[in-house]
Amino acid sequence: MALRCVLFCLVAGCSTALENTQTLNASQGCEEDTDTFLREIKQSSPKEYAVSMFDAFGKMGSNVKGGNANQPGLLQRCRSAHSPTFSGKYCQVFIRQETVQYFVGVCVPDSCGEQDVQTLALYGRLNFGQTSLIPPLPSLLVNQSTQEISMTHCLVNTIAPDASDVISVPLVATLLTAISRWRRNREVSAHEKSGLNNSTRHTPLCFPRSWVSQYLQAFSLQTTSQGVFSTSSPIPGGGYSSLNGIRALSLLWIISGHSAQFPAITNLDNVKDFKKSAASSPLHVFTISGPAYLAVDTFLLLGGLLSARSLLGSINRAEGRLSPSVVASYLFKRIKRIQPLHMFVMCLTISLVSLVHWGPYWFPFLEALTDCKKYWWANVLLISNLIPVNEICLPWTWYLSLDFQCYATTPLIKIAPLKCNCVVFVYRLSDTYNLFYYVKPHTRYGPFLIGIVTGTSKQIKCTIQITWHAALGWFCCLLLMAVLVILAYVLKETPSYPSVPHALYQGLHRPLWALALTWIILACEEGYGGFIGSFLSLGVWVPISNISFACYLIHPIFIILYIGLQETPIHYTDLNYMYMFLGHLVLTLLISYVLTVLIEKPYLLLKGNSA
Repeated sequence: MALRCVLFCLVAGCSTALENTQTLNASQGCEEDTDTFLREIKQSSPKEYAVSMFDAFGKMGSNVKGGNANQPGLLQRCRSAHSPTFSGKYCQVFIRQETVQYFVGVCVPDSCGEQDVQTLALYGRLNFGQTSLIPPLPSLLVNQSTQEISMTHCLVNTIAPDASDVISVPLVATLLTAISRWRRNREVSAHEKSGLNNSTRHTPLCFPRSWVSQYLQAFSLQTTSQGVFSTSSPIPGGGYSSLNGIRALSLLWIISGHSAQFPAITNLDNVKDFKKSAASSPLHVFTISGPAYLAVDTFLLLGGLLSARSLLGSINRAEGRLSPSVVASYLFKRIKRIQPLHMFVMCLTISLVSLVHWGPYWFPFLEALTDCKKYWWANVLLISNLIPVNEICLPWTWYLSLDFQCYATTPLIKIAPLKCNCVVFVYRLSDTYNLFYYVKPHTRYGPFLIGIVTGTSKQIKCTIQITWHAALGWFCCLLLMAVLVILAYVLKETPSYPSVPHALYQGLHRPLWALALTWIILACEEGYGGFIGSFLSLGVWVPISNISFACYLIHPIFIILYIGLQETPIHYTDLNYMYMFLGHLVLTLLISYVLTVLIEKPYLLLKGNSA
């Protein structure tokens, strides 16, 4: 969709200036149908369809100063309008007026295209008598009355399937496995009734023991559902029981942050009020105003720790040799761990884009999700974080690429000579903070490297002295974490000039956060965790940890669906936010369990264990 910046005015006194601009003619059918609609609503007894179309136009609401500038109108009311020759079509005109950017929903005949709508708005053709149907915001609220079009966008009335996802293999495998077990149980029962000795008992399967049988067994629900709700720690090699709690709580922090962040940039009618409240309320440390990005660094730390343990396990099984085949097997296990579900979710999202009747607040996510058709290969190759940020398919999957790139470097690090007396990490100072900095591996590698050192601390026979002054260690750890969170509020607004405090925070907050978490992990492991260690080791965190990968992939889709299907703005209150978060969380947990047992676990069980 091309973006256009065409100056237009809809108030008296601007028509002369507009007449000197380049002529943009609307199509004949659109002009004729629009004239018919405008003529009908001026009648003393207008037809019902014309009233519905007029009623569907967006109109200015209250609290513009608080951020309620968008005028979405009524999408379904527009689509329900049908004249003898045309139907209503919902479009949006995106406008900039002074520093305020907003959109107005308009209902036009379905013979009009996006260019036609822009032409009608540009030349003030959408007028009801002497009143414009898309008037500017009043000068009392916005000093400048001149409006500028940034783009027009129309939502189609029909849906066209684009792609589909088939999960028949797990269902077929489940059915065949159930039949096999039923036949085996029946044979056992028959043998018991006949009194045959157990040693002579023979139980045939309904399909032969071959790679096909193993494949079907791996994909059956009887196999994949085992252990998902287990409360025993799934950490390879045992130990580090606190990791389940840290992973689960970090996941909840990310879901909470996205639940507030996505509506705040799309469809809150009091976004300015929300931002003011979020800057002062402790509750919002879990939302957009809090440093939820630290949860990503937590996952990188855990990823480094577990990758080191996985690689050391592979080396031990290879009699201490780090050969190319060991490295290849190590990387393949990681690909098998993340790519099946990653690719499934990508295809599922493409399907949803084409199958769902979206509302007026769908537009911020439209291009981000449809980029999958053009840049899907970056997700397949796990390099999506290296392409321009605004072109990433499923923007939140940049982390998967970053994680794999860090994971692939683990064999390159000479683990054996490392000492635990110090941790060396690399950070980059920056006086600006944006997504190009946020997603790159060289700016995020510090926590992962610290995780590698943490994961190899015992294997390299190095004693970490935490037995003395444990209370002091906990005090320093918690104080450091609190300072990092508080500074996120203090340094939230980036100045236009180079700032040493901002540069230091950007360069140091990630490795410092990782070091604080490392203390928690090691203290809990060595028996100095106290009530924090007991809390993080609760069995309730294990099932959430088991499905955390699916939760991370799928939760933004639920938030986007919720926002994209809204026809009116959302009013933010703490209570509304709590309900939104809990609703997204429950749906995420339920569907993530299904995706885990149907998609993720079968591939892990096909050949050996996951990394």
